[in-house]
Amino acid sequence: MLSRLNQVPNTIAAVDMGSNSFHLVIARVVDGVPEVIDRLQERVQLAAGLERKKRIQPDAWDRALACLSRFGERLSGTPAGAVRAVGTDTLRVAKNARQFIEEANEALGHPIEVISGPEEARLVYRGVVQDLPHEDGRRQLVIDIGGGSTEVVLGTGLDHEHATSLHMGCVSFSRTHFPEGKITEKRMKKATIAARLQYERLRGPYFKTPWDRAVGSSGTIRAVAAILRENGWSDGPVTQAGIKKLKKALIKAGHIDNLGSLNGLKPARQSVIAGGLAILDGAFETLKIDELTAASGALREGVMYDLLGRFSQQDVREHTIRQMMARFLVDEDQAERVSRTAMGLLDMSAWFDTSTRPAARRYLQWAARLHEVGLAVSFHSYHKHGAYLIANSAMSGFSRDEQRMLANLVLAH
Repeated sequence: MLSRLNQVPNTIAAVDMGSNSFHLVIARVVDGVPEVIDRLQERVQLAAGLERKKRIQPDAWDRALACLSRFGERLSGTPAGAVRAVGTDTLRVAKNARQFIEEANEALGHPIEVISGPEEARLVYRGVVQDLPHEDGRRQLVIDIGGGSTEVVLGTGLDHEHATSLHMGCVSFSRTHFPEGKITEKRMKKATIAARLQYERLRGPYFKTPWDRAVGSSGTIRAVAAILRENGWSDGPVTQAGIKKLKKALIKAGHIDNLGSLNGLKPARQSVIAGGLAILDGAFETLKIDELTAASGALREGVMYDLLGRFSQQDVREHTIRQMMARFLVDEDQAERVSRTAMGLLDMSAWFDTSTRPAARRYLQWAARLHEVGLAVSFHSYHKHGAYLIANSAMSGFSRDEQRMLANLVLAH
């Protein structure tokens, strides 16, 4: 996980290990801007491989490793620091995720981070808004329906204001509400109600703050938009009227095997379209959306732009550290003194080689600056309080393992 690049690389890559599909995006960096030169996608259905005890089953395990091996071949020769790979909902909930990640790291040839729900939502927003006229200052609602989770983000321009991840996705909803692939009016209604109950958790800023446009990301929303367009049910954006017509078509078909004749629906999307549509319908009804535009950007583009920011003095993690210091009223002078001492001790040690030492310094410096955040709770056992706050806070830019690392450094300081 600890690596170093001295300058902005010529090529960067992002790997999105979603619950339904794995994506690889490779871009050439020209004048500080990524220009995509290759995309790879494979339908792995990792979420479909979860059994009731929340363990990834062998068939899904093998599919995922085979896919990552092919991605790894494509990334052969790419410096480690120029690739960022992230795992999402399925790897957040799977009980054998850590064992899987160990093998997946080897198959891909690059370290894989499991990111939190809020972090996934932030990166989705970052990827979506890059393709929008974000400089117009308009507020936008962004919805991403993945295989295992749905991200809902509200923001203005490039900055998100509220980011939430809901534990429902097209794969999980299709398995739960449309078992054996049967689609009935009763099942569709029940699935939509279940989705609406999830969206009710957003009460507050999402309901009180108006937005100027609603944008959708992910395969589900792009698939629905394509179906509506191909069947003449919409002239562009996704609408409530179009969703109702699609629901009727699915119910009339009665089974996913009978959807092959539906214009615009790709075969790979047949098994999960019913669950995804129910989640989208729930969003329209609960959030009172009039129309939603399908965006080209998604999580993988967000990961790519976030990675590029780490080379151009725009590392969101640094901003997160400063925010936490301000929120918990950290004594900045004391934090700086402790940081200098820690850096001096590290420089005198022989614990890290030249390739890993820069990253080690970075993490140690962050931990030193946060080592007293626990004082906001109590002086007694403040190191324990600090570790808890760091491990459980929403820290933009940090993976779950990175947060654990910082928490352990603070706990043991």
